[in-house]
Amino acid sequence: MSEPPISPPPLNSGEPYFDMQIRVRYAETDRMGLLHHANYFVYFEMGRVEFLRHKGYSYKDMEDEGSLIVLSDLGCKYKRPAFYDDLLTLRTIVERTTHVKIVHRYEVYRGTDLLAVGHSTVACVDRDMRPKRLPEALSEDRPPREGHDTRPAVAP
Repeated sequence: MSEPPISPPPLNSGEPYFDMQIRVRYAETDRMGLLHHANYFVYFEMGRVEFLRHKGYSYKDMEDEGSLIVLSDLGCKYKRPAFYDDLLTLRTIVERTTHVKIVHRYEVYRGTDLLAVGHSTVACVDRDMRPKRLPEALSEDRPPREGHDTRPAVAP
């Protein structure tokens, strides 16, 4: 029987964040048994999507309302490798929000070991790809939808 995962250190900056666990699948590794570098970006997108879902909103909701989210910047610094079957914690942090953009930081942990630090900037556009004000649901000071908890949490 496996032991419960060790949590990464708490975030003391006051920035909104969301923790979720991801187990590295065999198909995500390279010949050396390492998590392939491109999959970190897939994980980052998973973090953004699940953080939003945790707040009681979804990308589908936004798209149905005519708002599209596009990526304008993406990067990652790799510190240590992740391996097949590792249980990772992906921390998605909202660093800054403007009327059109959101800047996220990502931290990938195995237990308390920091494996990678990433960042992304997403922008809101309309269906003609013109900049558009972020939906109210993405505003930092927007109250959560009824029945949803926006406190930092670990995804199921």
